[in-house]
Order: sequence, then C-alpha cells, then structure tokens
Amino acid sequence: MPHPDRHGIAIAICVKDEAQYIGEWARFHRAVGVRHFIVYDNGSKDVTCSVLDRILHPGELTVIPWAGQVSASRSAQLIDGQVLAFAHAILNFGADYRRMAFIDADEFLLPRNGATIEQALAETGDFPNVSLPWHMFGSSGHKTKPFGPVALNYTMRSADPMSDEEHVTNFKCIVDPCEVTEVTIHQFKTREFGELTMNDAGYRTTRDGRKKPRFYSNAFLQLNHYYSKSVEEMRMKMERGSNYIASKEKLIEKMEKTTRTIEASVIEDRAMIEFVARNKIVLADED
Repeated sequence: MPHPDRHGIAIAICVKDEAQYIGEWARFHRAVGVRHFIVYDNGSKDVTCSVLDRILHPGELTVIPWAGQVSASRSAQLIDGQVLAFAHAILNFGADYRRMAFIDADEFLLPRNGATIEQALAETGDFPNVSLPWHMFGSSGHKTKPFGPVALNYTMRSADPMSDEEHVTNFKCIVDPCEVTEVTIHQFKTREFGELTMNDAGYRTTRDGRKKPRFYSNAFLQLNHYYSKSVEEMRMKMERGSNYIASKEKLIEKMEKTTRTIEASVIEDRAMIEFVARNKIVLADED
C-alpha cells in the first residue's frame, strides 16, 4: 500500500564495476529530479559504491549487496537476478515513491519537455505504466575512450529507434510501484490495466503494440542508451561477460549484431548536449 505522503521518483539499478561511469550517471539523474537511488551491487570489485557515496547524500542512496545467481531447485533454470532486484525494490521501497524507474548505468532519462523527469511525464497523468523506447548510441567514431562525459561525447545514434531488428528495439519502464503485479526487465503489469502501457505523449497500447510506429514518441522524455561507447570499451565489455547471458560466446554474438545494426544507419542527436548546457548541469568533478 502507498504511504500517504509518498512522492517523487526513485531509480532501481543493478551495477557491477561501473566506477568509470556511475558518477556522471548519478549526477545527471539527481539533476533531473530523481529523489532516491536504490542500487543493487552485483559484486563490484572497483570503487563503484564509493563513488556513489561521495556524490549522493545518505538520504538519496540505498546500496544493497546483490551478488550471486539464483536458480529454481527443481528445473535448475537460472532466475534473472535483475528481475529479482526489481521485484525487491518494489516490495521494499515502492510505498515511498509516486514513480519508480528501472534502467541501467548506460541509460539516461533525458527530459525533452521541462527540466525534470516528472515534468516530462506530465502527459501521462496518473497512468501507472510508461514505456520508453531505446535510443541506441554507438561509437560515434571513437576508437578509444574519449576524455569527458559519455553523455556529451556520443551524439550519433540509430536513426530508427523502432527498428524491427532483434535486440535493438526494446523499452525500459517507469511505473507506479504500488500498482505493479508482475515484473520483467522490459515490461510490467499493473493491477487495473494489466499489460497496457503508455508512451511519453499519453498514447496507450498493449505490450506488443509498443513496437508499432504509432507508439513511438520522444517529444517529452527520451531514453538514451549509450550501448557500445568506443570500440575499445566495447571490446572490454565483451571480455567482462554478463551474469544474465549463459555464455560469453552468446554475449559477443548479441553485442556484435546489435552494434552492426546501430552503426548501419545513424543520425546526429545533440539533445543531451543542449539540455545539459541549458540547465547548467555538471556531469564531472570540477577541479
């Protein structure tokens, strides 16, 4: 049940060894109105959590150790640790917040209308399930890691966010946590509306209807997914592997296919640069 004084938006996120990038991510999302960060640390060996502790106030941050894998006892089927983390966030913290977003450390919620996420969601009213399509950014021509913030260095993205290519078209969600009845990474169900979801402009459809051109909108809130970063960083990401994909080979195959699709047709998108400049957002430590 919601607390009577619940308000604001929280982000739930799973992280592992994101120290190079997490500071910029946290600064940006605090600047666009995120009230609290619920961070599930999947066994980081770097200083990811220390960076967050330094940037965010204690009342803005909850860090939960979340290492290891869980499998069903009878079938031995691996249960996605990210899905479990999202469910945990809703059940344990959802009552305090009007909305909860579920994104990754390479994804940024960019207001296109207003200065905060909540202002950008005005067209969605009280609807409990909002889906935002990935806007996929590739290397932007960078062979090695460039100096400065990710959000300012990468400006070339896939021209068609609604491409039918597998792994390229997908969504992340912002929900009313007190209405959620079913959790996955890319889709939620809610008590009154089931699988129905809404875009940032207030258009409502089914889960499958999200991939139809009619659903596409980034007029109010855009989800930037900085997928590959530089060629060098992409290779390092492949080498690290994933806790959520069974084999390293499958991960590499998936990432190479996705990168080829992004780079096949790109357009320049400077909305993030313009937003950061207009709102005087500081993304890095000031010397």
